[in-house]
Amino acid sequence: MSAPATTGAAVAPTALDALFAPSGVMVVGASATPGKLGAVMAESLAGYDSPLHLVNSRGEGMHPSVGEALAAGGGVDLAVLCVPAPATARALRECAEGGVRAALVCAGGFAEAGGAGKEHQRAVEQVVRETGVRLLGPNTSGFFVPGRRLLASFVPGVAQLAAGPVAVVAASGGVNHALAFRLQQAGVGLSLGVGLGAAVDVGAADVLEHLITDEQTRVVALHLETVQDGPALLSAVRRLSAVKPVVALVVGRSDVAEFARSHTGALATSWRTTRAVLRQAGAVLVDDEDGLVDAVAGLAGRRLAPSPAPGVAVITGQAGPGLLVADALQSAGVTLPRLTLATQADIAEVLPPLTFQANPVDTGRPGPGFDRVVAAVAHDPAVDAVAIYALTEPVVDLPAAVAASGAADKVPVLLGVDGPPADVAAKRAAADEAGIPLISGPTALARGVAALVEDATARHARAQEATPARPWPGLTGPWDEVRGKELLEALGVPTPPRRRCRDRAEAVEALDALGGPVAVKLVDAAVLHKTEVGGVHLGVRNTEEMERALDALEAAGAREVLVEAMAAPGVDLIVGARRDPVFGPVLLLGLGGTAAEVLADVAIRTVPLSDRAAAGMVDDLQARRLLFGHRGGPTVDPEELARVLTAVGNVLLVNPDVAEIEVNPLRLTADGLVALDAVVITQEQP
Repeated sequence: MSAPATTGAAVAPTALDALFAPSGVMVVGASATPGKLGAVMAESLAGYDSPLHLVNSRGEGMHPSVGEALAAGGGVDLAVLCVPAPATARALRECAEGGVRAALVCAGGFAEAGGAGKEHQRAVEQVVRETGVRLLGPNTSGFFVPGRRLLASFVPGVAQLAAGPVAVVAASGGVNHALAFRLQQAGVGLSLGVGLGAAVDVGAADVLEHLITDEQTRVVALHLETVQDGPALLSAVRRLSAVKPVVALVVGRSDVAEFARSHTGALATSWRTTRAVLRQAGAVLVDDEDGLVDAVAGLAGRRLAPSPAPGVAVITGQAGPGLLVADALQSAGVTLPRLTLATQADIAEVLPPLTFQANPVDTGRPGPGFDRVVAAVAHDPAVDAVAIYALTEPVVDLPAAVAASGAADKVPVLLGVDGPPADVAAKRAAADEAGIPLISGPTALARGVAALVEDATARHARAQEATPARPWPGLTGPWDEVRGKELLEALGVPTPPRRRCRDRAEAVEALDALGGPVAVKLVDAAVLHKTEVGGVHLGVRNTEEMERALDALEAAGAREVLVEAMAAPGVDLIVGARRDPVFGPVLLLGLGGTAAEVLADVAIRTVPLSDRAAAGMVDDLQARRLLFGHRGGPTVDPEELARVLTAVGNVLLVNPDVAEIEVNPLRLTADGLVALDAVVITQEQP
């Protein structure tokens, strides 16, 4: 897809313009020897329409020093440093002190190499701090801006990349290039491709902020391996996704970072947390590079308006592929509404009666009048986007028919086409000319449409205002279970009737008062998982059973016990909030009890969040059907669950001393939610 035309409106310069739109470029460590990094970089940059200065201390027909190159005039914004790691800091300082505002360091041998490499990196970081020069790298294969022919990359193939509407921001220089070439194969051009490398200065958040006002970029592909500054990244994604779609691929599915002390910490691994909070910030999440290319291609055209559940219509030239598209969309949770009778009547005037026309619309085989079918479907009141699939045939020109229908002026339209490579290429060129995204393959088309829908639903969810936190109730620790439940009650979270008992007589008296059956538990703020030490006895009904339970608890080291009324049966959940070391306070909802660690069926959000967003966390759970009357079981009240979630999550906002709070299990019963256990961990607690 070709690059969008510029609007001509003035755009304020960004902090990275010196990097991505420099007035002049200098290669330090340039070389005349073919194959050397300095030679390849000099050759790649030769096509950029700006002064290019080559520096080599041994001469070779070039400037012998940075100073002489700068004195030659023409102005230099960007220095590309092709020198070894030990010489990089000195060269960078010389460039910065001469007025250079940005630098690219491709070389390795820094912190990733250990030993002296760490010192070399610290020296570079010190220059950045002291001079304010913006640095991309080290340890990256560079970047490229095809529309400007600015190719600061040592990979020769980038010279073949076409300009277009997609910016790639990748943690790895290699991934940056791999995605660029994959997009090229899909017929999608690039506005920018950046490999961040070690990211000692310029990181993902910086580039995303730069892209907010970049007129050539319509959609951003983001690849992440690690996140150093979570709040900055989320802020950039929120700001960028408000004006342009962001598609994110997060590496580390199998990452099992060090377990935190509670189940919440164990479940909220870096990969899960990063994906969840990026989606909450407005990004579309994909699982692999295929999904990323398809999502980016789908979003490179017209964007859907924010909506809680956009309706998608599928029009297919062949029934089998259409079924693949429809099945994939419905599996992804996309709504395929039934077309109105009026729309079906309009379609029936064109199509033979044996075809299915309610959605998906099976045309049997695209032919004359296909544009009328597309127009009728696009104008259906329940349809927000249209996906069209067909094999290339001489009967009808699909891009021309869609353009003639005017559907793309009404709703986003995505074309899916398969056929001989030359035919597909021709259709892609025609679709590109008409401004209609074209994706090859039924499943790929479905992924592109699903990305459109996810982008729209994410922006709709973000429009909800966060629920204000309640003031801290003034309670203090030590936070054993009894004290933790007092906190929950003060926050409006239901808990069972209970008594703290300091001896056997009080325990027996509590049994009589509560009426049995009761749960009898060890009370000790230092014991977070009581079941693991035999600290929980359930269903105690009489004095004899109480005595046996107390004997066992004393043997486990109990000095106090909690006697609590047994809750009604139901579905156990886990709700927890913790201070993530990267993203700050995060909230977790999942399947609870002892199955929590095994199934890891969780939803994660940053806080604060709105009641609607909190209630929507249920939609992330694979086991969500258990919460809605499964086999006669209880049905969750979304408003009640939202109140519990926001109350627990906001604890971390109003009390900086609390590091973590967990309710496990939070039981859903026929009478509503009730917290059966509570763990509160403070910042200073070991």
